[in-house]
Amino acid sequence: MPDYPTPVPSESPLEELHSDLERAEYLQNLLIAEATGGNSDTEHYQELRRHFMNAPGTRELLPGFVRTNRDLSQFWQFIKYEYKHYAERRECIWKDFAPLLNHLEANGPSPADQLITENLSKFDSAGVHVAWSRALERKTNDPEGAITAARTLLETVCKHILDERAVSYDGNRIEVHELYKLTAAELSLSPSQHSADVFKQILGGCSALVNGLGTLRNRLGDAHGKGKLQVRPAERHAELAVNLAGSVAIFLVATHKAGQNQENA
Repeated sequence: MPDYPTPVPSESPLEELHSDLERAEYLQNLLIAEATGGNSDTEHYQELRRHFMNAPGTRELLPGFVRTNRDLSQFWQFIKYEYKHYAERRECIWKDFAPLLNHLEANGPSPADQLITENLSKFDSAGVHVAWSRALERKTNDPEGAITAARTLLETVCKHILDERAVSYDGNRIEVHELYKLTAAELSLSPSQHSADVFKQILGGCSALVNGLGTLRNRLGDAHGKGKLQVRPAERHAELAVNLAGSVAIFLVATHKAGQNQENA
């Protein structure tokens, strides 16, 4: 059968792609279109390439020709000499995208991961989003590292908020539960600052949660040396720690932002 160019929709805004699986499939189709004489968008390619190069756990799963070619013109110079026929080019792209697509189908982020990622990516601190990304990246294959990263996320969020509000603290000595206590007081989130029992209960639970994460990190994280008979965390422990830390982090960020908006109103 003759080879025909693979059509690509004339308009497919990246904002309509709601998951990394959809983004990866769109990226694959962009490359097939470029390789087979169809219409393609190099700006879309560059944006998706940056996304997967920086996203937790996907950089090494990208095809080599995506990692090494920064735009579609570079990719075209590669593919046109590597394979003469359209069918060969399609087979190459499908085969090399399979590891990434299989990974995203089997291990795609949970709705909680996506919600927290979207909220923290809007926060004005690159360090916050990096800490969250590290926690996500490690929770499956490195539970101890994920627990440490979860604690680091809360430390980073608290320090960022305290810095923005000009609240002093000893950055070298203070523990995460003490940082949270300072931050909660500044944001009026301490149980003692509320009279309703339901708020006291919820906010007290947040404080206990942060204290528990600090203890969990000290006992099960990777920040300290281990004895011969140490208890090792399972993936489920890491996932719990990461999701709890992420939920508290976006709660703190949202409260901080709401306070700023009220001051600026």
